Amino acid sequence: MSQYRRFQKKVNKRKRRRRLFIFLVLPILLVVGSATAYGFNLFAKAKTAMDESFEKIDRAHSPLREGAIDPDDDNISILFMGIDETEQRNYGNNTRTDGLILATFNKKQKSVKLVSIPRDSYVYIPEEGKKNKINHAHASGGSKATMETVEELFDVPVDYYVKLNFKAFMEVVDSLDGVKVNVPYEMYEKNSKDEHNAIHLEKGVQTLNGEEALAFARTRKQDSDIYRGQRQQEVMKAIVNKASSVGSINKYEGVIKAIGDNMKTNLTFNDMLSFYDYATKGTKLDIETLTLEGEDYQPGGTYYYKLNDDSVEKISKKLKKHLEIDSSSN
Repeated sequence: MSQYRRFQKKVNKRKRRRRLFIFLVLPILLVVGSATAYGFNLFAKAKTAMDESFEKIDRAHSPLREGAIDPDDDNISILFMGIDETEQRNYGNNTRTDGLILATFNKKQKSVKLVSIPRDSYVYIPEEGKKNKINHAHASGGSKATMETVEELFDVPVDYYVKLNFKAFMEVVDSLDGVKVNVPYEMYEKNSKDEHNAIHLEKGVQTLNGEEALAFARTRKQDSDIYRGQRQQEVMKAIVNKASSVGSINKYEGVIKAIGDNMKTNLTFNDMLSFYDYATKGTKLDIETLTLEGEDYQPGGTYYYKLNDDSVEKISKKLKKHLEIDSSSN
């Protein structure tokens, strides 16, 4: 029996409507985990795109796990990385992360918890053996080093990563014909080509295209990295809601292509099919956003964001509880 037929049989057995589902959770963008189930043609395209995006990392599983885990059965975590990279910003191996969101998934509850990590957070980076801005971890050692840094910060396993660049973010939003968000104040921002004041957004609830959504998610001129992280989470929720709506079914081919062309992940296509149950929750999916507290820190003239230890510990405990991890064993 083919992979598609096995999956389709699983869908029918659960007596759910036979329709296309795609689940996205993006960090600046972001998101990701995706699952599809409608028609062999689209299924095959999704598999091809996701197979091309697969990029293995040099470890069998998180050192905070006793062994390998299976997203079809276990609670898992995914680190979403938004990469500060465009055609104008081609930094090669020195690319830094512009957005980081750690997501935990509880299989039984069908719930997700999201925590944004400010890019200037002053944390210990194992790859460098010292404290530095968290966005330096990727430039030092890529996806693996970033995962290890987040594990060090929260003392929770980071099982998977999903890495998307700015182009992917914009194309996903455009494929969905925009996303609706609440712009907190009037904004003049640069676009993806670094042209200053190219994006002008009025205050209020509105539908943003890809370029506008990127500007909205990246700006921090009038507030801080904390509010920036909250905006990124808002965009993630908006993408989930839009992608889950029945009216978006005919847009999924464009979404799949946008992700496949601009994403890297250690999730296999079979792993992604495990998110089908989350996808069927649609707009009723239980997503909680968490916020790290901290303060500005500027020793020697370099700006950092110093995280509050109590806030980190509180969120760490919440994530462990959501993953159903015994804190005493870590």
